[in-house]
Amino acid sequence: MRLASLTVGGARRAAAVDRTGTAVAALPASLGTVDDLVRGGPAALDAAREAAEAALAGPDVLPLDGVRLEPPLQRFNRDILCTGWNYQDHFEESAGKRGGQDPAERPTRPTFFTKGPDTVIGPADDIAYDPDLSAQWDYEAEIALVIGRDGRSIPEAEALQHVLGYLVANDVSQRDLQRAHGGQWLKGKSIDATMPLGPWLTTADEIADPADLQVQCEVNGVLRQNASSAQMAFPFARLIAELSRGMTLRAGDVLLTGTPSGIGSARDPQVFLGHGDLVVTRVGGLGELRNRVVATSLV
Repeated sequence: MRLASLTVGGARRAAAVDRTGTAVAALPASLGTVDDLVRGGPAALDAAREAAEAALAGPDVLPLDGVRLEPPLQRFNRDILCTGWNYQDHFEESAGKRGGQDPAERPTRPTFFTKGPDTVIGPADDIAYDPDLSAQWDYEAEIALVIGRDGRSIPEAEALQHVLGYLVANDVSQRDLQRAHGGQWLKGKSIDATMPLGPWLTTADEIADPADLQVQCEVNGVLRQNASSAQMAFPFARLIAELSRGMTLRAGDVLLTGTPSGIGSARDPQVFLGHGDLVVTRVGGLGELRNRVVATSLV
C-alpha cells in the first residue's frame, strides 16, 4: 500500500496511490491522516487497505500529476533520526575534505545524528536556499524508514518487524555550518524547509528486498548519485538494533539511513546547489521527489 497526504476541503487527509503511481484517491476522513495510521497499529492499517481498494476503484480517483502531495508525515515524535557514513564509498570519497574533522579510522558501528522536523517539505515543494546563511548547500539522496511498533533494545533478527514502511528523502546539508559548530552536525542539517520527504509512504510488505533498492539523485538532469542499498555498511536491521539499544523507538519515528557517494562537497571541483537548480531524488520502488532550489530569506 502507498499512503500519501493531501488536503481536501481544507483538511489534511490520508490518500492511496495506485500501483502504477499515476492515480490517487482520498481515504475516508474517519481514518485520519497518515500519521494517525502509522500510530494506529495493525487494525488501522487493515482498515486503510480495505478503504484504499474501494477508493481506487471508485469515482473519485484523480490523476496524480494534477494533485499537490504534501509530506506523508507531518507530526513527529522527535527530531528526524539520521545515519552518517553508511555507504563505504561515501565515507571514503570525503576523506580529507571534512574540514579537519576526519575520524581516525572507518567507523565500526553506525554514526547517528538528528535533524529538526521543521526541515521537512513535500515531494514537489521548493527547497529553501539562503546564500547569506551558507555558501555550501549539498544534496544527499537517502532511503527513510518509518517505525511502526514501539521497541527498545530490539534484536537485529526482529528489527525489520518494527518497520512500517519506507520513503524517499534528500538530506540537504549546509557543509560550512556542519563544520563550524564543533564538529556536531545538528546545525548544518536542520535548516528550515530543506528536506524533501515522500512522495508517499510505501508499506514494508510492498518491498521484496530492502537490500536491493536503487538510490539516485539528479541535479539539473545530471546524475550525481547512483547506488544500491546493498552497498550500505550497516543494513536497516543493524541500524535499528544499534539505535534502539537502551533507547525506545516509537511508532512514527523516522530514520534516514545514509547517502551514497557523489555528494557535491566531495567532488573536484566541488559542486553546490544554487537558486533555480532542480533536484530529483528517486529510489526504485519508492517513487521520486522533484524539488526546485529557490532563494528564500532565512535570517
